[in-house]
Amino acid sequence: MSLITEYRATEDAIKQLQRKLDIMADDPALLTEMEFEERLRALMGEYSKSLRDIIKLLAPERVMPVVETTSKRKRRAIKVYRHPDSGEVVQTKGGNHRLLKAWKQQYGAQTVESWLER
Repeated sequence: MSLITEYRATEDAIKQLQRKLDIMADDPALLTEMEFEERLRALMGEYSKSLRDIIKLLAPERVMPVVETTSKRKRRAIKVYRHPDSGEVVQTKGGNHRLLKAWKQQYGAQTVESWLER
């Protein structure tokens, strides 16, 4: 699509949306809703209430419960592996550490597990 074609298509889309906006602006139902929202927000500000407070007051069964972020799963402990020859140390909570994988491939998993300090 050429740039000029894209420009004209965008311009046509804007004109269509502007016509739709003009039609909606004359709709009495929209004007009523906008006036209601304006008054409601003013009233909420006057009483220092949030939208959540209003929902809790009018429909308490619809209020979503607060979900605790604490997990029932036990946190993983940090494992420390020390290479006996080089003295290199790897600290990891899982087995996805690059150097640890290389060691396991080179020396074998059982050998590397024997290097575990904690």
